[in-house]
Amino acid sequence: MKNTRCRRWIAVPAVAAVCIAGVVSATAAQAATGCRVDYSVTNQWQGGFGASVTITNLGDPITSWRVTWSFTAGQTITQLWNGSVSQSGAQVAVTNAAYNGSLAAGGATVFGFNGTWTGSNPVPGSFALNGVVCTGGTGGPTGTPSTSPSTPPTTPPSSPPAGGNTLPNTFRWTSSSALIAPKPDASHTVAGIKDPSVVYYNGKWHVFASVANASGYNLVYLSFTDWAQAGSAPQYYLDRSGIGTGYRAAPEVFYVAPQKLWYLVYQTGNASYSTNSDISNPNGWSAPKNFYPSMPAIISQNIGSGYWVDMWVICDAVNCYLFSSDDNGHLYRSETTLAQFPSGFTNTVIAAQDANRNNLFEASNVYKVDGANQYLLIVEAIGSDGRRYFRSWTADRIAGSWTPLAATEANPFARASNVTFPAGAWTRDISHGEMIRAGYDQNLTISPCGIRYLYQGLDPNASGDYNSLPWRLGLLTQTNSSC
Repeated sequence: MKNTRCRRWIAVPAVAAVCIAGVVSATAAQAATGCRVDYSVTNQWQGGFGASVTITNLGDPITSWRVTWSFTAGQTITQLWNGSVSQSGAQVAVTNAAYNGSLAAGGATVFGFNGTWTGSNPVPGSFALNGVVCTGGTGGPTGTPSTSPSTPPTTPPSSPPAGGNTLPNTFRWTSSSALIAPKPDASHTVAGIKDPSVVYYNGKWHVFASVANASGYNLVYLSFTDWAQAGSAPQYYLDRSGIGTGYRAAPEVFYVAPQKLWYLVYQTGNASYSTNSDISNPNGWSAPKNFYPSMPAIISQNIGSGYWVDMWVICDAVNCYLFSSDDNGHLYRSETTLAQFPSGFTNTVIAAQDANRNNLFEASNVYKVDGANQYLLIVEAIGSDGRRYFRSWTADRIAGSWTPLAATEANPFARASNVTFPAGAWTRDISHGEMIRAGYDQNLTISPCGIRYLYQGLDPNASGDYNSLPWRLGLLTQTNSSC
């Protein structure tokens, strides 16, 4: 597995992201005067953790970098992306990848890693860049990061931590190669795997996805402990569960904490759901039930020649909201109370619309941004070149007004134009998927620090019937995190 690939990201919901800033002098050989290193414990679970490290060059341009530090509690790096790592005991050295070694004055780059810990997980006390020890400024022989708590906090912050906890106005990404392909069997002829939903729970990644061919759609489930295993993980066809046969597509999975119950939301021609007390038991899903008795009138009045697709549920402390799209430029929203969920969805309204149907097409996701009074909406669009990409908006509440964030072809949330492909550009479409969340419950919280997005991509040379296209799943990693 290449160390630029994806990594474990979702943790138990009690752990929040913390940015720890340190300033280190840059390479003496290149006469730079200084740089900044921000070490972030992005999430943590029993025995493991994820971290993000941002290097900002405060001096002269450099063409390569090597960051070193010592762990003080026996931590071990198990996986790293956007660089190469070597570790001998407590001593760690990370060097640049082929594509991110050059840093202009004021330029920055990000690498991240997964690691293991036992007992405690203190932040490293000092760093060095290209052999020069951290100075706490742009000169001087010694120094340490500006703050170094002995362990990450165990509760989410009530306000953004120092150093920033906000979404940027522009996004840059690096992509893995295709990680997950369909696994046809004697009863299922499958061309593509698409529309993934993912949570990390009880030491495993749990992925639900659509599988498609010219005859229709079904759902599959797979689980694994490490993304290196994703491609080889068995795929369980959910038509063998209570979900049954027939058209089922575009799943979303989450845990409703007050009910202690897992929900799988999907489309069947209506907005449907199944429940399960054990996410790791694919045979435990109940038969489909519908959120609505029939298509709400406002949708039937506006859908035109489109299709009612891509149902998405998110809750706040009081209410739950159900979003859906119509492939005709409309995003709809219904609501009920958390106490009534999954019953009682009413007050269906148009939450967003665009006269150009391709600008607001389908595959909406809505998330709560951790540590901020902010929600993020992304919606899939079809570009002027016919390729799929995502636009984004923010709001201070789920039922609020959405303000454009990165929402154009020139400044997209995620599009092939702002994604690098270290292993080769296997897709030009960035299409329907889901964020790697900071938890797994109905609040759908994401960390703004080093966003990850599991998406469907496609061989650029593929053509033909949409349902027969060879979709595969890959993972985006944000490279310009603001914290």
